[in-house]
Amino acid sequence: MKRLEQTFTDNRVKEETTLVAYITSGYPSLGETVGLIRAAVDAGADVIELGVPFSDPLGDGPVIQATGQAALDTGTTTAATIDVVAEARAAGVEAPIVLMGYCNPFLRYGLTQLYDDARTAGADGFVVPDLPVGEGGPWLERARAADLGQSFFAAPGSSPERIAAASAASRGFLYVLAANGVTGVRDELDPGIDAYLERVRSAGDTPMAVGFGISRPEHVKALHGRTDGVIVGSALLRAVGEARDAAGRRRAVTELVSSLKAATR
Repeated sequence: MKRLEQTFTDNRVKEETTLVAYITSGYPSLGETVGLIRAAVDAGADVIELGVPFSDPLGDGPVIQATGQAALDTGTTTAATIDVVAEARAAGVEAPIVLMGYCNPFLRYGLTQLYDDARTAGADGFVVPDLPVGEGGPWLERARAADLGQSFFAAPGSSPERIAAASAASRGFLYVLAANGVTGVRDELDPGIDAYLERVRSAGDTPMAVGFGISRPEHVKALHGRTDGVIVGSALLRAVGEARDAAGRRRAVTELVSSLKAATR
């Protein structure tokens, strides 16, 4: 978790927005995942959010759902994703890596084993979209014991009390939904996002990262100074899916991440 905290702190000092790049583990194959992670980090991604594919990802839109199903079809599991983290570290990736996944596969793995294995592999934290902060006690206990981050969520419809509780419980960063609904590429940011982010900021001092619909450099630029971080997933995975071969997929990641990172400054 210290690596994750330091990343947000360093970028705040530099007056840069922290760029979190979401990549689905096992898409388009396990063999390509580390290469895509390296391409994203080399292009400027500050944090990697590595998705653990799940058959019923209620918080994900069609792009991430499709990539997750494709990864499941090739046999990608929670254990395989933890192995990807270890392979990325062995390949020289130093950026923080947080694992994004849902309660069911993580509980089947076993929380104690999950957090211990993730720490050993070199992961920095967890994002669990279907874990309410009120039920997060056992997860937070394991996160503290393993010195890993644990991100909870704030949404536009959340009450001030819920936002404050999620901010206080989050370790590393608070995941702030830019819009209600599911992930996906959107043309415009919600016109009320500035007031909403002010509400979130006033609820606590945990670094906040905005996701859901952030897909263009213009979005990142518009959020500069209003949030500590931005999370880009669907746009990145769509670019990967449109490329014809492994080299093209790495190039697509490089080009999009480079343009997004330039907008963080």
